[in-house]
Amino acid sequence: MHERTMTQTSVTVMNGNVNLTCTTPYDEDRIPLVVLYSVVLIVGLPANLATMYLTYLQVRRKNVLGIYLLSLSICDFTYLLTLPTWTIYVNGGHRWPWSSLACQMTGYVFFTNMYISIFLLCCVSIDRYVAVVYAVESRGLRRQRLATLVTLSICVVVGLGHAPVFSMREGNAAIGERRCFEPSQSTATITGFNYARFCLGFFAPLAVLIFTNRAILANVRASTGLRPCQKDKVRLLAVAVVLLFLICFGPYHIILLMRAVTYHFPHLQEDCHFERCVYTPYTISLGLSTINSAINPILYVLSSDNIHKEIRSCVAGFWTRTALRQRSTESSQHKMQNSKNSSDMLPTQDQDKTRTPTPC
Repeated sequence: MHERTMTQTSVTVMNGNVNLTCTTPYDEDRIPLVVLYSVVLIVGLPANLATMYLTYLQVRRKNVLGIYLLSLSICDFTYLLTLPTWTIYVNGGHRWPWSSLACQMTGYVFFTNMYISIFLLCCVSIDRYVAVVYAVESRGLRRQRLATLVTLSICVVVGLGHAPVFSMREGNAAIGERRCFEPSQSTATITGFNYARFCLGFFAPLAVLIFTNRAILANVRASTGLRPCQKDKVRLLAVAVVLLFLICFGPYHIILLMRAVTYHFPHLQEDCHFERCVYTPYTISLGLSTINSAINPILYVLSSDNIHKEIRSCVAGFWTRTALRQRSTESSQHKMQNSKNSSDMLPTQDQDKTRTPTPC
């Protein structure tokens, strides 16, 4: 039986008059997170690999949206590669078995790719919005070069924004009980960082997703050239995009906002409220954010008509090659059988000697 892991964490209240020791339940999230990470890995890795191939074909065909979808798939795939280390970490009672640099690198890749993915989701929605609402006006604006520049800019800005990860003491896993990026006592810097992540990394992207998908839906409803089933498909995709974003990223960023607000009320820290009531929901909400990486290929890529054509083409090509190989095998076997039958019909030397000549 896995021993319940508890730790005593020293928390100093802002007024400096209270030095409180709190108990953090590090073992409560073990089973939910291990199961969640395992399922996300099993589904997400092959889905993103297939998506990278299909979207690469679209990029070669000069599809602008393919740039964002390919970048999103690469980002999600890289993001998922960190999950085995987090699974080992959580299953081991939140003790990091490797070096501090490995902890910092894993945390950097995890959080950087999370927010790159969020901003790429916005790019996908904005590109669809421009293509649908401004179909004629956007013909000269939607270029692969521009999409590539936007994607690279997002990667650079988010990467630089998370550079402080390498200097945060939460990433120093070589001391104490070898924790890796566990939430510690809030400071002014961490509080400001949490406010920025909520506003820029969640609220602003959510507003973009709601605005663009609502405009796409309104434009499609007013269209007379689309069949009802096509309109229903667009409506379901628009609703699913917003709901998935809220479910995956909403709980985590709301808890970040709560922690930032709590910093201004020191008396809330005196009763170990975060450790007793919020820590486990916090870690599970962070785990929920990984679901987005597994569902993105299904939600965005498989809903694309161009991708559907690529899939049908690949499947048709596969079955055609299989049928040709089967026919070739059957033809070879048929020829061998005919050759054998022919050889059986030819008389041997002994048969020639005993055969009775037939009259002419």
